[in-house]
This record gives sequence, C-alpha cells and structure tokens, in this order.
Amino acid sequence: MTSHVGLASRLLGTRQDTGRRLSSDRRPHRLAGVDWVLLTAVAALCVAGAVSVYAATRNGLIAQHRNPMAYLQRDLLNAAVGLLIAIPVALLPPRLLRSYVPAFYAAVLLLLVVVLVPGVGSVINGARAWFSLGIAQLEPSEFAKIAVVGILAELLALRQDNADQPGHRDVVLSLLGVGVPLLLILAEPALGIAIVVALAALVALAISGAPARWVAGLLLVGAVGGAAAFQMHLLKPYQEQRFTAFTDASSASSPIGYQLHQSIIAIGSGGVDGNGFLSGGQTNGGFVPEQQTDFVFTVVGEEGGFIACAGILVLFAVVSLRGLRIARLATEPFSRVLASGIVAWFAFQTFINVGMTVGLMPVTGVPLPFVSYGGSAIFAELLGVALLISIGRDSTRNLVK
Repeated sequence: MTSHVGLASRLLGTRQDTGRRLSSDRRPHRLAGVDWVLLTAVAALCVAGAVSVYAATRNGLIAQHRNPMAYLQRDLLNAAVGLLIAIPVALLPPRLLRSYVPAFYAAVLLLLVVVLVPGVGSVINGARAWFSLGIAQLEPSEFAKIAVVGILAELLALRQDNADQPGHRDVVLSLLGVGVPLLLILAEPALGIAIVVALAALVALAISGAPARWVAGLLLVGAVGGAAAFQMHLLKPYQEQRFTAFTDASSASSPIGYQLHQSIIAIGSGGVDGNGFLSGGQTNGGFVPEQQTDFVFTVVGEEGGFIACAGILVLFAVVSLRGLRIARLATEPFSRVLASGIVAWFAFQTFINVGMTVGLMPVTGVPLPFVSYGGSAIFAELLGVALLISIGRDSTRNLVK
C-alpha cells in the first residue's frame, strides 16, 4: 500500500513539474512582441542620418583644421545615449509608465519655465530654448512632445477606463494640459515645435473619441489664429521672413530666402541617382546653412538623388504604419491614444521638414526625425519609439493570456 502511495506521489509530482514547465513555456519571452520591422526602419534612418551628417560637416571641419569626423562621432554618441535611455522604457509595461506621466509632464513644464529665464537659458538662432551644459546642450521643448501627448493620453483615458467616451469637461481639462506648455514653447519662440506639438495633440484628441466638433473647432481656431498673427505682425521678424521666403520666390536675397534657394538647388542637382557620396557640390561648398540639422534632407537629395529620397520616405512610411498597427492593437485607451499621438508627431514633423527643404512648406526650424543632428531631438525620438515598443509588447502579452 505504501509503495502504491509513493508511486502515486511520484507520478503526481511529475505531472505538477510538467505543468509548471508548460506554464513557464506559455509565458511570453521578454522580447516577445517587439516590433522588429519598426526597429529596423528606425535603425536604418539613424544610419542614413549619421552618413548625411558626416557628408554635411566633413569639408567645413577640414577647412577649420579640426577632426573631420567630429560631428559623426557626436551623432553616434547621441544615438548610443538615446538607446541607453530607450531600452529600459521599452521593457517596462505601459501601466507602470502611465504612473510616471504626471511627474514627467511636471518636470518638462518646469524646464520650459526655467529655460526662459535670462542668464539661464541660452539664445541660439533667436530662440531662448536651450540649456548649455558644457560641451552639450539640452532643449526641453523636444521632450515636451512626449509630455503633451502623454498627459493627453492620461486625461482622455480616465473616462474611457470606465467604458465611456471623453466629454466636454475632459476635453477642456486636456486643452489646459496642452495649452500651458504650448504657450511656453511659443514664448521661446520655437514656432516649428509648437506646430508639431499642436498637430500631434489634435490627432490624439480625435483618436480618443472626443466630440468631433471640438476637433473641427480647434482646427478652425488654429488656422484663423495663425493668419491673424501674421497679418498683425505678432511674429518675430525672422519668423515673418520665413513665411515671406515661402510665398515670394524673389526673396532669395534674404538669409531665409537664400537658404531655401540653395536647398532646392541641392536637391534638384541630385537628379535620379545622385552625385555620389561626398560628391555634392552644394554640400561640399557649404552653400546650405544648417545643413546637418534642419536641412539634412538636402544631403540625401544631392548625393543620393531621387532614389535615396524615396528610400528615406519609405522608411518613414514603415515607421508610421507599424506605429499605427501598434495603436490599433492596443488594448488600453491610454496606450491607444499615446501611440497615435507619437505616430502623428513623427509623421507631421517629417512632412514639415521635407516640405520646407523642397519649398512646399515655410521654413520652421524642425529637424528630420532620426536623421538630423541633435542630442535632445534623438533622445526624445528614441524615447517615443521605446513607448511604441512597450505598448506593442503589452498587446502581445494580453493576446497570449
């Protein structure tokens, strides 16, 4: 009898061990749900950016008897630091990240206030938008893109958590959450970033299920307000020059007009297949100001031609489509609104940057995501990608359950 009991215990123990192993096998791997297509497209854009930054700065650095790879090395360092920031975020669940949103928003808001203090914030290209940290610079308005979309997702999802749609009170509260940082960004002034933030917020608002008349009304107010600000000369002189250069093709004598004119020449001279790496006349001659930052797309067009430009745009399309897929599969309202806002940010910023380099949009001073040189920008952009990966992983875990 004892032997039978012992045999039964061993058999039961074996079954329990097998059950535990099967249960363990069913647990999603730590990297399960990672969108490798999205990551591959982002990595390709970063590589294209590093190559373009090197081409844009090499000759100028040689002329100054400096290390011709200085900007390239700094660009790669920025990407590496951004990756170190992004990886832990990508591995955390959205529910935990959501709990940090108010603190992150408050921190960014504080930085946006402090950077406006004379003697604290540094003025570059007419905007007091940077903190000078020795050899590095920090631009809080880049992180405001994430902060605004995040707080919108938090506020608009509160009602949806209870299976209800956002009402008028929720929209008003959300607009206050967007309006404060937006006004601070405009005070710097950083008009281009403010436009991107406003458009991303508008998409997040629409995706949340807020009343459609709010979205339509805000679009109308934005259009009328922008036109009124221009007509009443409320913009800075250099901002007005940017719009004048866009509307008046004969304004090439102004600095902004010259920049736009040279940009169009550079891209047009590339033809179908480009002039070849490090063989662009406009790029090597340094004719395009700010080429490694806001006008890096001109390097792609001149040296890689239409084929390279199309390739870059295809990669951005892949990023947008994969981001939209993540948003569609998200199981939580917060995650869906956050992912949609991030995709809108990337898409609008790409459209504005590429559009201004080819003369289809006014010069607004926004970088090309993942491609332009700049520390704060790449940190914020990789953080945005990390949030998308986190949401995608969470959706996969829920499907496995």
